[in-house]
Amino acid sequence: MTRDRISLRGLRARGRHGVLAAERELGQEFIVDVTLFLDTAPAAAGDDLTKTVHYGELAEDLVKVVEGEPVDLIETLAQRLAEVCLARELVEAAEVSVHKPAAPIPLPFDDVVVTITRSRA
Repeated sequence: MTRDRISLRGLRARGRHGVLAAERELGQEFIVDVTLFLDTAPAAAGDDLTKTVHYGELAEDLVKVVEGEPVDLIETLAQRLAEVCLARELVEAAEVSVHKPAAPIPLPFDDVVVTITRSRA
């Protein structure tokens, strides 16, 4: 696997994911971080956007997933987001973190985060 990475951090979108009825009804903000692993040398050599990942388009596609069909688990949401990343032909692997800072936990906390790594292999 190449060591080159493209990271997109702190992407925010409102979704209706969770097991509780209130989470589905009211929705909440989710924050997504992704790191893509790919070879960026061809893009750099030719200054060619077509030989890398357009992170603006990626961000739009990730937000569509967060805003889309609700799921119970943020693990499932993370998997769907990883699939979006891996749909880019040049991406060899992706690390996806889904933050749920407003999770329904009746104790003080900063964040709940699920992080997964998926690859083509």
